[in-house]
Amino acid sequence: MKKIILLVVLNLSITVFGQGNTFTQKAGKFEGMAMTPPMGWNSWNTFETNIDEKLVKETADIMVSSGMAAAGYTYIVLDDGWMTKERDANGDLVPDPVKFPNGMKALIDYVHSKGLKFGLYNCAGTQTCAGYPGTRGYEYQDARFYAKLGIDFLKYDWCNTQGITAKEAYTTMSNALKTAEKPIVFSLCEWGDNQPWEWGKPVGNLWRISGDIYPCFDCEFKHEIGNWSSWGVMKIAEMRKDIRKFSGPDHWNDFDMMEVGNGMTKAEDKTHFTLWSMLASPLIAGNDFRKMSKETLAILTNKELIAVNQDKLGVQGFKYTVEDGVEVWVKPLTDGNWAITFLNRTDVVKKINFDWKKHIIKDIDFGYEADFSKTVFKIKDLWKNKDAGNTKKNFVAELASHDVITVRLTP
Repeated sequence: MKKIILLVVLNLSITVFGQGNTFTQKAGKFEGMAMTPPMGWNSWNTFETNIDEKLVKETADIMVSSGMAAAGYTYIVLDDGWMTKERDANGDLVPDPVKFPNGMKALIDYVHSKGLKFGLYNCAGTQTCAGYPGTRGYEYQDARFYAKLGIDFLKYDWCNTQGITAKEAYTTMSNALKTAEKPIVFSLCEWGDNQPWEWGKPVGNLWRISGDIYPCFDCEFKHEIGNWSSWGVMKIAEMRKDIRKFSGPDHWNDFDMMEVGNGMTKAEDKTHFTLWSMLASPLIAGNDFRKMSKETLAILTNKELIAVNQDKLGVQGFKYTVEDGVEVWVKPLTDGNWAITFLNRTDVVKKINFDWKKHIIKDIDFGYEADFSKTVFKIKDLWKNKDAGNTKKNFVAELASHDVITVRLTP
């Protein structure tokens, strides 16, 4: 009899053990939260950890009063440095009481009262990049904390992650957010090291494809501490090959927060904003709205370029051709429209004389085609906001150094 009982117990143990090892939890992002690329503002590029309640309220006020909210900028995201250096006795994160004397919930309510949405930052590792408490081991607890606060967006970084895999770490947090039952846009800030475009679609709504951006046109900025680099606009735009096919509605390639208004020339700011629009990247401003020039505001709120970025087709553009230092970038749009950008990479003025009839643009990833020898398109200059003829005639223009001309073609 003892032998029989032992056998039953042994079999039961094997069965339970087997069940435990075959159970898999599917990734569960909130679907449909970012059907067009998210637009908003993030604190890091200008302020790093020097953030507080006053800054957020002033930013929210200006986002509304300046017309940025009306142009589509919705999210205010507080990056690294919003919390204290230690969790509380219950293991919860603690918003810094000096920076946020009225508490985070009151601040979030203020942002919501303006018709805007609110985002926070944390990290998949044991600590954030700036040394604050990371989420590793606290995923479900932190997700409940965010849900209780009522945030709408989580940027999730990748510092101090030794010994864990990106796909698993981000999947765990995605599941935790879903379990907490508060719809939150999940932004994977993994820098592209583990090819998040290959596995990120069911996990998050957007994923970074590079390390941090730097306010220069085409440079690599090497940091003295930590042996890592930040990247200029063109470096990031051209960093990854063959990933556009992974991007689309609710699963975007994220080319990082913008540096418009942070020290480049007006032409370079225009080019930066244009490329991010053409690439269907999230449009997250990173400048100080309180010191924003009229020129910067005009670039960030160009309705024609924003329409290119927010086009419902959701197709990421690509570089079509290069000739004598002038690049041609193209993006298929709804209703058979196309956005075409001429970009002068050189340091001198260039003359454009583009014969449409000699070109057939083929999008091999998504199957779109424009044959200008067969179809005539009307041309609208999107920076000048005026009609520019049609494709029967060559497109002739002068283009300043590091500047762009962007047109919409309508059949």
